[in-house]
Amino acid sequence: MNSAFDNLDAAGFLEIWQHFDADDNGYIEGKELDEFFHHMMQRLGPQVRVANPFFPHTSALLPVFQLASMILPEEENFLLIFHREAPLDNSVDFMKIWRKYDADCSGYISAQELKAFLKDLFEQHHREVSSDKLEEYTDAMMKIFDKNKDGRLDLNDLARVLALEDNFLLQFHMDASSKEERKRDFEKIFDHYDVSKTGALEGPEVDGFVKDMMELVRPSLSGPELDKLRAVLLHHCDPQSNSLLL
Repeated sequence: MNSAFDNLDAAGFLEIWQHFDADDNGYIEGKELDEFFHHMMQRLGPQVRVANPFFPHTSALLPVFQLASMILPEEENFLLIFHREAPLDNSVDFMKIWRKYDADCSGYISAQELKAFLKDLFEQHHREVSSDKLEEYTDAMMKIFDKNKDGRLDLNDLARVLALEDNFLLQFHMDASSKEERKRDFEKIFDHYDVSKTGALEGPEVDGFVKDMMELVRPSLSGPELDKLRAVLLHHCDPQSNSLLL
């Protein structure tokens, strides 16, 4: 990408993106990219002359992460730090993160809790980030992913942050299976969530299973709702235990 973009920071990119992503779905139509770049050039200064390099005059949708990776300098490309590694493919791993950073057990991730997550993530990638920069990144991430603008992230918001893959249970059609096939599918499902391979679902393993199971009928499940459903399931299965056995 042209060095003219070297002075563009994450906050500036976000401001321009939100101007064009009118429906706030994380995509911009390919046919609007020329206007997007024209607006960006005006922001960067009249001396900058860069043509739209992204498939002009098409109706394709370009995601924010892809565009950010092409435009932002490496040190400002915080939008992709969650996507450089393979996306999460297991709700158990997702719930481990949720439980760790929902430090006050409110059922939501606050801005301060998100900052703690970002700090740990940068340290994991051996990257030094100043306090001011960390604050900027936290604010920007909240603006992008806090869809209802209540100053906190719910389960669905964090799933978008972490690029959690599709619900594992969507691949199963229990009503259309024989008894033998249902038994085989049940064992496959249990094995998927039994990450610790103990023959029992415990802690985040129960959380992940409940999350995926309930989202089949209630797509926008909140943290407090998950906790209630988890308690009901455990009480129904074994009131004396905090685990589900095979």
